[in-house]
Amino acid sequence: MDERNVLGGPLEPCGNDPVTGFMRDGSCRCGPEDAGLHAVCAVMTTEFLEQQRSVGNDLSTPRPEWFFPGLTPGDRWCVVAARWLQAYDAGAAAPVVLASTNQRALEIIPIELLREHSVDVPGDASSLA
Repeated sequence: MDERNVLGGPLEPCGNDPVTGFMRDGSCRCGPEDAGLHAVCAVMTTEFLEQQRSVGNDLSTPRPEWFFPGLTPGDRWCVVAARWLQAYDAGAAAPVVLASTNQRALEIIPIELLREHSVDVPGDASSLA
């Protein structure tokens, strides 16, 4: 299945350190089995991680049984579109890599909101902490 990004181009990889994606292939490919829609390639920030933890979505704690390493600021991760929108509404949206964000995110999030938070990820992402 040839999935596209929100800009209409080929879906680019999101992250391999740690390896992200519903399919743990480094991409925000969703496919029909991804009911949660892990479509948004987000760059983790302290604010986003704290906001998600506060609503019961702890992305910082490792969960080896789910092959989940736990995230830190600067990590790129395919987040659930509804969770990203929830953080946006709370004023804690994470930066978004548009070329790596699946077009299916647009089923939930208007492109304007994604563009408002789009970033070019710096080589040293520690400044996003």
